[in-house]
Amino acid sequence: MTHLREIYGKGATMKLIRVGVAGREKPAVQLDDGTRLDVSYHISDFTPEFFAAGGLSRLREVVDARAHCPPVADSPRLGPPVARPHKFIAIGLNYRRHAAEVGAEIPKEPEIFTKHTSCICGPDDDIIVPKDSTRLDYEVELAFVMKDRVANLPSRDEALEHVAGYLICNDVSERDFQFRGSQWVRGKSHDHFGPLGPWLVTPDEVGDPHQLDLSLKVNGKVRQSSNTSDFIFNVPHMVWYASQFFTLEAGDVITTGTPAGVAVGMKDPGAYLKAGDTVELTIARLGTQTQQVRPRA
Repeated sequence: MTHLREIYGKGATMKLIRVGVAGREKPAVQLDDGTRLDVSYHISDFTPEFFAAGGLSRLREVVDARAHCPPVADSPRLGPPVARPHKFIAIGLNYRRHAAEVGAEIPKEPEIFTKHTSCICGPDDDIIVPKDSTRLDYEVELAFVMKDRVANLPSRDEALEHVAGYLICNDVSERDFQFRGSQWVRGKSHDHFGPLGPWLVTPDEVGDPHQLDLSLKVNGKVRQSSNTSDFIFNVPHMVWYASQFFTLEAGDVITTGTPAGVAVGMKDPGAYLKAGDTVELTIARLGTQTQQVRPRA
């Protein structure tokens, strides 16, 4: 798609990461050879303010210069690659095969809901089983981060210019909580229900976001395997559509829906997650997440 390449440009590729214990992560960059550079001397964190101030351009300059960018020692925990976003927005029923497996009609407009930002965690942090949970589900999803403030976009044509980068999201869901009323947020926002990462990958490295393979395994067995070409609504449409109803701000995270293969679409009640399970998510060019399902302490 030529117009996408023109939008993405030819800038240096970057993978944004945040390393360290939860709540005290430092911003860093992972290079193509796997080297990780601590950029906290130059940048306080990958916050909404960082993106709003054109921080990606500044970060490119920092990485090119390499001054005061020490290598990250050892292999510390990876946190979510964005810090304290204002909004965590989700699109439901956005894959044709997923809509079919749950017996839903193809939506005429994107189904928008929110996840509370308190559920965001690192890509390999444990999934904690909530109290009284009976139907804990997984959802591999492509997510993206907004680069700047957007409201009432006049068209979809320039929507991708407002995307800072892409990352993996596991939209963890408790289905009993989710469907206990007309609003989904109670089943989507428990602590650790929003693993993000491992990296935020800039658009020039991702290329066309609508041609990405994605998959999810539970205990080594493939449950979801698809491609973002099965989207009902593409990324430009999602950005444009959401901007008609509320302001999108720099650093906001939007996750784009899950493909077929979720537990709620199966007839086997044993398909739901339980303590002791291992969940592995992969999206082409965006890396892999691995989570252990743990009981509440």
